[in-house]
Amino acid sequence: MMDLTKTMPRSSSEMMLGIVQLARATDKAKALANGTVGEYKYDCPMDRTLFEYLNMDPKAFLEVVKNAKSDYEIEAYAKTLVARKDPRNIEAFNKKFLAAVPTGESLTHFEELRGKIAPSRTDVVSWPDLLDLEEGRTVPHRELAHA
Repeated sequence: MMDLTKTMPRSSSEMMLGIVQLARATDKAKALANGTVGEYKYDCPMDRTLFEYLNMDPKAFLEVVKNAKSDYEIEAYAKTLVARKDPRNIEAFNKKFLAAVPTGESLTHFEELRGKIAPSRTDVVSWPDLLDLEEGRTVPHRELAHA
C-alpha cells in the first residue's frame, strides 16, 4: 500500500516502462486510491503532461489502479499506451519533460518554493529537480545556460 502521508512518491525522473513521471503518477494514484495521498496531488500539471503525451485518461488510470490486484496489472495497462510511442519519441519526451522550465504563474510559484527550499540553488530551473530537492534527493549542480 502506498501511503504518501508517511513517505514520498518516486522521483519524476525515475522511469517506469521507459517513461519519466509515470512511476510518480502511479504512486500518487495508488495513494489516492488508498486515501493516503496526503499533500500530494494526483493529476497535477506534471501528471497531465504525461497523461496527454500517452493519451491516458487520468480517471480511467485511477480506476485501473484501484482495481488492480498487483503492480503487474497497472504496468500492463500502461504498457498498451506506451507501446504506441516510438522509442525516439519517448526519449525526446523524457528529455523535454525533465528540462522544461516553468513560465508565468508556475514560474512565480517555482521561484517562491525554491527560495524556501534551496535559495542558493539557482542552477535548479525545472520542477523535477526542485521536487527532488524538496523531497531530500540529491540534485547535481548544473551549469547555468547563458543566453
